[in-house]
Amino acid sequence: MPRYIILLFSLYLLCNNNPIFSQSRGINRDKYRINIVRTDETISIDGILDEEVWKRAERTGEFHRVTPTDTGFAIARTEVMLTYDDLNLYVGVICHDPTPGKRPVESLRRDWSFNRNDNFMIFLDTYNDQTNGFAFGISAAGAQTEGLQYDGTRVLYSWDIKWRSAVMSYDDRWVTEFSIPFRSIRYSEGDQEWGINFGRLDLKNNEKSSWAPMPRQFPHCSLPFTGTLLWDKPLGKAGVRISLIPYITGKVTKNKEAEENARLSGNAGFDAKMILSTSLNLDLTINPDYSQVEVDRQQTNLDRFELFFPEKRQFFLENSDLFSSLGTQTVRPFFSRRIGLNSPVLAGARLSGNINNNWRINLMDIQTGTGDDILASNFFVAALQRSVFSRSNISAFIINKLITENVDHEETFTGNRFNRVAGIEYNLATRDNRWTGKAFYHQSFQDGVSLEDAAVAANITYSSQFLTATLNQSVVGSGYTAETGYVRRRGYYELNPIFQYKFFPQSEVVISHGPGIRTDMFFDPSMNLTDRQTEISYSVEWTNRFMTSVEAGETYIKLMSPYDPTNTGGVQLAAGEDFNWKEIGASFSSDTRKPFYMTLRSSYGGYYNGERWSLSGELNYRYQPYGSLALVTAYNNISLPSPYNNARLLLIGPRLDFTFTENLFFTSFIQYNNQIDNLNLNLRFQWRFAPVSDLYIVYTENSFPAGYNIKNRGLVIKLSYWFN
Repeated sequence: MPRYIILLFSLYLLCNNNPIFSQSRGINRDKYRINIVRTDETISIDGILDEEVWKRAERTGEFHRVTPTDTGFAIARTEVMLTYDDLNLYVGVICHDPTPGKRPVESLRRDWSFNRNDNFMIFLDTYNDQTNGFAFGISAAGAQTEGLQYDGTRVLYSWDIKWRSAVMSYDDRWVTEFSIPFRSIRYSEGDQEWGINFGRLDLKNNEKSSWAPMPRQFPHCSLPFTGTLLWDKPLGKAGVRISLIPYITGKVTKNKEAEENARLSGNAGFDAKMILSTSLNLDLTINPDYSQVEVDRQQTNLDRFELFFPEKRQFFLENSDLFSSLGTQTVRPFFSRRIGLNSPVLAGARLSGNINNNWRINLMDIQTGTGDDILASNFFVAALQRSVFSRSNISAFIINKLITENVDHEETFTGNRFNRVAGIEYNLATRDNRWTGKAFYHQSFQDGVSLEDAAVAANITYSSQFLTATLNQSVVGSGYTAETGYVRRRGYYELNPIFQYKFFPQSEVVISHGPGIRTDMFFDPSMNLTDRQTEISYSVEWTNRFMTSVEAGETYIKLMSPYDPTNTGGVQLAAGEDFNWKEIGASFSSDTRKPFYMTLRSSYGGYYNGERWSLSGELNYRYQPYGSLALVTAYNNISLPSPYNNARLLLIGPRLDFTFTENLFFTSFIQYNNQIDNLNLNLRFQWRFAPVSDLYIVYTENSFPAGYNIKNRGLVIKLSYWFN
């Protein structure tokens, strides 16, 4: 029965013809408009707005407050001007600063945290779909960040491209100037309008503001609330342009645990970017190397299911939202980390971008080699998206994994030669972003086709200034297999309602406060309850940027398979046993404007047939603008009756992040995890000697904590350069 409820709900979303779903220009497009005029003047990117074009350029009006309240104008004025030439879009900004004191910044590192830095950002809706675009930002210290916008309100900041900027600081203002190459962004040829918005975070006044106003319940980057950028003439056609990014590496490794001698090796390869049109590009990679990618932050594993770690490799990121947004957080048909982490990537190609104003495409094909017990395979992924109504879209996709290596033991090989998953999804987003949701049907293909090999889901969210309500439900068949995906569990029906309400009092102490409740229930195919987790919380946000929350929860679990609750190899609880327990918790975060700030969370209560007390947090000290020292900890004290294991699990990770200049970085990360009896050390030096061109020196070491006996270690030197 629940399957039919989901399908009917999905059909309702697809067929609804309510006026709020109709085609629209956006909330602010007609009222907030700024003109841009071409210049032949040479603009020096130095943070000094002394060129004549800046005196003639149209300037924005006053910025509107977004937080702590979304009424009135910002305390600190911000003025923005724009111009362009054949190659670049130029932005000049004056951020007035009437409040005395040091401007908070995290460090000089690229891709800084938005909430921890005084900053200015520009959001570009180049496709005029209020869904996909680009974000560029600069901190008051001159550090850059950029990201790909997707789903209207989300930004992927791990995207990295070549652009220039500069900042000049004064007592009463800071001025920034930057140029964004047209070749670095995608847009539709012939357009004469873009969606655009400008945002500023003024931490000293605890104030977030934007040029085109937006409700405070939505993120600063929300494309549904952009204004309009009016070009003085239609945007021209861009010819084919190529960027080549070769690299070379040298590596020495030693596995002492396996009693192997030190091994010296070298490698070389390249990435290439071909801009086929203003909106379509082709990415190629040959023998890529990812040794410079930052180490994953470990997690204490007390889960019965696989943990999730985010993708950080550049090749997989541009236009990746078409792939990464498929499914839900726990039912992803495609997860790029399945490719090339335990076997080498030999070559890959990706064609992505907009075919026209309504159609987007992403095609990717990657060939891997043999690694450890992993067979050489080919991975092909294709997704096609069609815009419908105001901000909604329909996507279709296919994912194919094919083992290309001959198997010597063909008669005993028990794996699948191929795994395919195809599906269709409808993503709902109304013009004002109050209603968002998704409905999808995925089918995996092995030897045949069965409903047991399918995943079906639907969710919808309503967001207003005071109320946020969500209903998620999904059915995942016991045979649904996505080998190139991330699927935490199979063979269940899930129902997950979430409700949160906020009060905004007239107070000089409290910004908002309110209750929240969520329930997550799982049923087996016979509709017998197997899991239920309910949590009631109350949160308070203070005007001094402190945040506090208290929670109380109840959990019920019926085990479908044997399980050790400590994940330490002890005696397992038997399949079929059920457990019910309660716990309470509290969390706190302090003012990130201060040099020393922290987040803490603690909980206490039952845990299966025993008890658990947990404490986790992060302590940070900032020595601006040169760096920060952070200490991340997680402690779990688990007490279970005999013969089951008791455990005191400690994960501690001190991290030193030092930025000598805007282009010279050093990171030291240590992770001690007694659950896996390991001490990990990662030292990473980066010199950005030219735009998006780097020298990396990375040292990694794993050891047994007792006696500091080395398990393995490695040193890598990598040099890459971006040629246009």
